[in-house]
Order: sequence, then C-alpha cells, then structure tokens
Amino acid sequence: MKQLKYAALLSTLALLSPVGALARDKNQHSVEIPDSVQVGSAQLQPGKYKVEWQGTGPEVQVNFVRDGKTVATVPGTLNANDNHVVQDAIVTDTANSTNTLKEIDFGHDKESVIFGQSGM
Repeated sequence: MKQLKYAALLSTLALLSPVGALARDKNQHSVEIPDSVQVGSAQLQPGKYKVEWQGTGPEVQVNFVRDGKTVATVPGTLNANDNHVVQDAIVTDTANSTNTLKEIDFGHDKESVIFGQSGM
C-alpha cells in the first residue's frame, strides 16, 4: 500500500513539473549591476535587479525591477541560443563620460539582451 502511495505521488510530481515550466510566460533573470549605468533614458543605480521581458524576440521590451518595482522599461534585442555567450556579463560603454549599458549576457541560458541598437 505504501508503494502505491509513493508511486502516485511521484507520478503526480512528474506530471506537474513540465506544466510549471510551460506556464512561465515571462523570461527573466537576476543580475547584479556593479556601477551606475544609463540604459535608454533611465539611470540605474548599482544593485540587484530582475531583468524580465515578454516574448521570444528578437525585439522585446525589457523591464528592470528592483525591490518589486519596475524602475525602467527599455527596448532591447534578445539573442537566444547564442553560442558566443559562455558566462554572465554586463557590457558597458563609457563614451561621452556616461557609463551606458550595452548588453547583458546570461551564460547559463546562452542568451543576451542588447540595448541601444539603431534598428530598435
């Protein structure tokens, strides 16, 4: 009888796991921004952010969420299955004395979000 209960529990968990993964309609990652950066018209202060976007791209609207509040929404280009992305990274440009966010790489998922491209 115990084996039947365990089998039923394992079967239920096995069925629910893929449903949870499919139910995720947002793409999101956590990122630590070490220095103040300009992204779009927003200035992001150093700290931890949740970066989230809707859809599969390539053109997406990216939200920067801090402490449960969206602090910036900017256009970006999502590169999925990017074999050049091998580690987490934040790419900035310091032209004109402004530290501007250009790209965030998410190495585990081989994804990157690029900001400020002329096609956006």
